[in-house]
Amino acid sequence: MGIMNRNQRVSSMKMHATKICFIFYFLSFSSVALANINNLLQSIQTDYENRLDALFKDFHAHPELSLAEFSTAKKIAKALRGHGFQVTENVGGTGVVALLKNGSGPLVMMRADMDGLPLKEKTNLSYASRDMQLDPVTGNTFPVMHACGHDVHITALIGTAKQMVDLKNYWRGTLMLIAQPAEERVLGAKNMMNDNLWERFGQPDYALAFHVSSMLPSGVINVVNGSPYAGADTVDIYVHGIGAHGASPHTGKDPIVLGSQIVNSLQTLVSRELPPRQPGVVTVGAFHSGTKHNIISDQAHLQLTVRNTSEKTRDTLLNGIKRISENLGRAAGLPEDKLPEVVVSEESTPPTLNDEKLAIRLRGLWKEKMGTDQVTSYQSDGMGAEDFPFFTTEPKIPSVYFAVGGTNHEYFKAALDGSGPPIPSHHSPIFKIEPKPSITAGIAATVYALLDLLPAS
Repeated sequence: MGIMNRNQRVSSMKMHATKICFIFYFLSFSSVALANINNLLQSIQTDYENRLDALFKDFHAHPELSLAEFSTAKKIAKALRGHGFQVTENVGGTGVVALLKNGSGPLVMMRADMDGLPLKEKTNLSYASRDMQLDPVTGNTFPVMHACGHDVHITALIGTAKQMVDLKNYWRGTLMLIAQPAEERVLGAKNMMNDNLWERFGQPDYALAFHVSSMLPSGVINVVNGSPYAGADTVDIYVHGIGAHGASPHTGKDPIVLGSQIVNSLQTLVSRELPPRQPGVVTVGAFHSGTKHNIISDQAHLQLTVRNTSEKTRDTLLNGIKRISENLGRAAGLPEDKLPEVVVSEESTPPTLNDEKLAIRLRGLWKEKMGTDQVTSYQSDGMGAEDFPFFTTEPKIPSVYFAVGGTNHEYFKAALDGSGPPIPSHHSPIFKIEPKPSITAGIAATVYALLDLLPAS
């Protein structure tokens, strides 16, 4: 090693001092960031007590119907702007898109739906909805209720925004928060995509969403590898007939008899055309025909919901409905121009399919951060549907849709052992959520996932 001159020694000492300062700064920065992460759950609780509780109760007391979420969207936009997000309103109707750019990195989307349902609330909560609203689709005025927990979702979205801003030093990339309208009509996601969502704001590298569930204890996180929600089609069958007097049925073609035969025959689609382990549902929810006891009508109208967890199943069911309806019309002796008409509505959605690798990754993360007893993988035995896949299917985006439990633990336990009443289902007038543990767990799970998908290094 050579001998340094005075200038070299001074320079070396300065560099050494600079390194020490940098290391001290880095350690201080890291410890602050680590403290913020370690205090995340407490920070969420404090935010809930300070403002989110009041915000949730306001959303719950003043729900709005699909395609008419005007006030709700403005409240969400105002809150997200207050956290420094770049906010765009009126996307695909009343949709809100908020972006927070924080250096180079992935673009990750978190979505929350915001519409209520045409239902009179009967929960007796102090903040129960008493609002009425004109439905822009039907033109009728209905009582409105958040009977599916969307008020939980949008409150958690705003809470997530605050935590991600507070933790900006701990992640890199772009966060996209979406408040989506009209999920209950499975129109909102499609409308936003038709408004050039990805072209305008960027296509996410990952997409997330969650739904609060009354069928799980509050705060429990549920994530499955496969399909958390089914695909759904709304189908109408218009059965034509030839009207006649009820005393002379031979002079007409009775659409009620034909419609009844169609209803019965449709049940064979699932029982005899789908493999036993392949789920599918064909439900006739309404049957309308006739005006009087002694009049044979000239038309019947059947209204169906059709559920599936794959495109193959969907094709089998929809093609089968058309085949059965038309051929039973032929069997009844109807001419070709009067065969039953099968119409598949735009109110349809493909199945929600979680990316398996991402679901496994996030399940492990949530178990680590929130506790193994707080995370489960329960596959619902129902066939509820979501329009979230319109964001993630074409083009395909790795996504996870998870659930957060929403029912008080004591109520849940009592319902299970029979000592208490059954838990009200979603879309029930007595549906209610225990808000604090549901919202805070939803925020925590979302923030942990976002930090994992938007790493700082």
